Amino acid sequence: MSTIAPESVFQQIRARGRLRGTVALLGPAFVAAVAYVDPGNFATNFTAGAKFGYTLIWVIVLANLTAMLVQYLSAKAGVATGRDLPELCRQHLPRPVSLGLWVQAEIIAMATDLAEFLGAAVGLYLLFHVPLFPAGLITAVVAFGILALEQRGYRRFELAIAGLLGIVLLGFLYDLIVVGADPGAAASGLVPRLAGSDSLLLVCGIIGATVMPHVVYLHSALTKSRVACRDDGERRELLRFQRLDVLIGLGAAGLINLSMLVVAASLFHNTPFFASDDAIQSAHDGLGRMVGGGAALAFAVALLASGLSSSSVGTYAGQVVMQGFIRRRIPIFVRRAVTMAPALIVLALGLPPTDSLVISQVVLSFGIPFALVPLVLVTRRRDIMGVFVNHRLTTLAAGVVAVLIIALNAYLLAVI
Repeated sequence: MSTIAPESVFQQIRARGRLRGTVALLGPAFVAAVAYVDPGNFATNFTAGAKFGYTLIWVIVLANLTAMLVQYLSAKAGVATGRDLPELCRQHLPRPVSLGLWVQAEIIAMATDLAEFLGAAVGLYLLFHVPLFPAGLITAVVAFGILALEQRGYRRFELAIAGLLGIVLLGFLYDLIVVGADPGAAASGLVPRLAGSDSLLLVCGIIGATVMPHVVYLHSALTKSRVACRDDGERRELLRFQRLDVLIGLGAAGLINLSMLVVAASLFHNTPFFASDDAIQSAHDGLGRMVGGGAALAFAVALLASGLSSSSVGTYAGQVVMQGFIRRRIPIFVRRAVTMAPALIVLALGLPPTDSLVISQVVLSFGIPFALVPLVLVTRRRDIMGVFVNHRLTTLAAGVVAVLIIALNAYLLAVI
């Protein structure tokens, strides 16, 4: 008597139909994408556009393509192994190396949270004129609420984050349409070049704000057990949807980043209406003065949505990092309270928010190799990845990216 094997979770989702089944398989990349448009991007992209016009567009395009490659590799590691990157590092790297990676990842998490928390507080200030420190406290309460959704199921959390990402996208598409752009000048910005040594710090900041170390770890955790597959055939098909997920999610993030720089270049380059030491406030005020209140409102709403969503994602990533590297877990709300402390200190002391944002992005840039190199080492090993091991060209491309980022950071240290 023959028996029919029960359907896997993957098959059950696919049985919903082409559209509903596809939508149900998307989501992890949208959570990761939020970190690529956090408030640090606002500061670096608007400063780059105002100072150097369209010159650094190529940096955003290159950083976004790099992000797509890196996030797909992270997603693939989770699907292929059923483990996240921190767990794989703990299992396959020497213990001192794994512990060192954990320590630096925690430092990077605090730098990440600084940018995201400050951005949300500034967004509240711009919208409702709430003083920055009370705005920071309000941000904390709302962020706790978003994190509570994750406790009730990953899908609610994904939908909430995707909705906030959509608000950011719509806000900047509106501003871009209203402000306009010079297509020829924007196309010239695709040619790689620097505008003197002063632009190098911003190049590092843009890369640090775009390729985010904590979501390199997080993406693998989002995919490792989200959809159960019976065999490698189903995993291979699931990876096709992960590629689509990355293409759409990170593509939206890239469009937002480009819109920021183009709006700044079109509106503020070679004008007296932008102060780089307070980029976010200057951008908001300049939009209101030169374009209108609607453009300024769209900017402020996008900033608030960006800060709230990316801050929640950063806290979630920190939990993944701790649990994976050292097998310790603390209540996620306790972690939220600890990681937001530096941002509240900055707000209480009245330190310049934009300067703090840009510096945090440079710190993030230095943390990228410590996530990227282990990712490349893990995904190139057949004994770990099995049939999903990287092709040589993929490993080469990821290795070149890691080497370039390390070289860029080393040069930045030498010239500072």
